[in-house]
Amino acid sequence: MIRYIKNVAGIILVFSMVLGSTRVAYTRPGLMMRVPSSSNQKAPYLFRTGFGTEIHNFDPLNAAKGVYFDMEFNKGFSFGFSAVQGGDPTSIGLLAQSQYVAPVEFGFHFAKRVFVYNDISLSVGLQDVVFQNEQTSNQVLSLNTSLLSFFTVLASEKDLGEYKMNTYMGFGTGGLAPMDTLGNTPIDTLETESESDGTNAGVFLGFVLKTPYFGKKGGMDIVGEFDGTGVNVGLRIPLTSDYRLNLGFTHIEKLPEWGSRYWVGHPGFTLGLDMAVPRDPKRKLLGGPSGPVDIYGPRGAMPQGNGLETVSLHGDSTVAMADFAVSTLRDSMSLMNNEMRNLMVRLSAMEQGSQFLSDSIKSIKLDANISEKNMNEAMRHLSRSLRYFYAGDYREALKEVDLSLELNPNLALAYARRGSIYYKLGDVQRATINWNLALRLDPEYTDVRNILKALHENNLKSASLLEE
Repeated sequence: MIRYIKNVAGIILVFSMVLGSTRVAYTRPGLMMRVPSSSNQKAPYLFRTGFGTEIHNFDPLNAAKGVYFDMEFNKGFSFGFSAVQGGDPTSIGLLAQSQYVAPVEFGFHFAKRVFVYNDISLSVGLQDVVFQNEQTSNQVLSLNTSLLSFFTVLASEKDLGEYKMNTYMGFGTGGLAPMDTLGNTPIDTLETESESDGTNAGVFLGFVLKTPYFGKKGGMDIVGEFDGTGVNVGLRIPLTSDYRLNLGFTHIEKLPEWGSRYWVGHPGFTLGLDMAVPRDPKRKLLGGPSGPVDIYGPRGAMPQGNGLETVSLHGDSTVAMADFAVSTLRDSMSLMNNEMRNLMVRLSAMEQGSQFLSDSIKSIKLDANISEKNMNEAMRHLSRSLRYFYAGDYREALKEVDLSLELNPNLALAYARRGSIYYKLGDVQRATINWNLALRLDPEYTDVRNILKALHENNLKSASLLEE
């Protein structure tokens, strides 16, 4: 691996760069303002497009501006296109009278992710394959080979709780070496004092810090980078989950000298807007169009295939299975609730049945108590009737028997006694009726049976008249 990196670095040092305007902030592919970026996961959007501008002077207005388009294909290969017009290099004092029209550049940008290991990725690429409309030539477009930019960038992605940090470092030539966005003039002609670095290759560093602010729209990003000649800082503010406003300053270390004159690395205020079209239109990009983590899919996906593609192929099926499991559990809970309601109804019915049985038992006990009380009262009347019978007061004895039968109409002894009283009163027919009633209530009543037999045989005088 170290040997491979040394070979790439050796190739980079071969190329040189002296002019160009393709470094307008936010118009190259990637997450940064001017430097390239890399990721260990595939971008979740079909393509990303937008515009950017660098304002070098407000009165009169002097700005470099451009539009761009980029997308990622399979196996870590990405492509970008930009159309940029540089600023006016005329000195500030003469800017209002300047008739200079900066050439328009059409740039093509290519990158390839060649290595992924956990949260580290390595990408190499070629940027600024630029075609210019030459003002001094009959040719409409011509290739500017001096702007070709070969680069390699090493990226690391870390989770810091609610924050997420992406860092980038690498080497670049051509349009990535020290240069400016003011016009299409060689650097040495813009330098009135010895301020040019004049290097053929540049080292760049950068970071993107994703914050939880505007979290529902993807989170706000803080961008910082050293592009080889100065420090650039910016903010990427989500307007929606798919649109993002880009603000910042280039060469912020020279900002105090704004408005005095132009030089290579002149500071500028940057403004841009980008839009991302998701691969799956049914889902929004959780990290917005350029988030340092979510822009390339969910965290923690393991490399697949040749180790370059890290987007999970089973994410959708896993979500579908989880949704099915949740639906099944919901249905099971509904069935359990219905069964619980049925059990509650059954329990209520059983409680009502139990209460009914309790009331019935109480009623039976009450009836038994009443019957027992009536029996005792009836027996007392029978006892009085027996005393009246012995005393020869048959009428009073008959009243007591009648009272006893009112209390207990099924008392065989009372009918037998009433039969005996009627016999003493000389009413044999009524006596016979009462004796038969007593025998019907108690078929084993032997004394009554003997009386009826004696009466049938006209021998009643020898039979007992139940006077006991």
